[in-house]
Amino acid sequence: MPSVVKINVLTVSAEMREELERRFSGRAGVVESADGFEWFELLRPVDGTDRYLVYTRWRSDEDFKRWTESQAFQRGHAQAAAEAGQGHGHGQGPAASGAELWSFEVVQSTGPAPGA
Repeated sequence: MPSVVKINVLTVSAEMREELERRFSGRAGVVESADGFEWFELLRPVDGTDRYLVYTRWRSDEDFKRWTESQAFQRGHAQAAAEAGQGHGHGQGPAASGAELWSFEVVQSTGPAPGA
């Protein structure tokens, strides 16, 4: 069974970029222990767009779904919301003004050649 990739596309204004990155770094280490988790990357836009990509790779759709329904996932998102409401988020609420989830199945994958 091929791995699956979930990309959460977040629309983030220029003034909220630092806050978004701070919130993600504050949750570092939470997803890594999830069953079926394979990879995470937070991708910062550099070409004039306001859309960050949150890239995660999973063993299966079922593993991703279990993660999103888990207490750890709920706690992480609740903590970010609470921080935003308590001034840690500068009182600005959510760092992203929009979100869209893209789903992919890995068809081909490669890495550097040995010794490269």
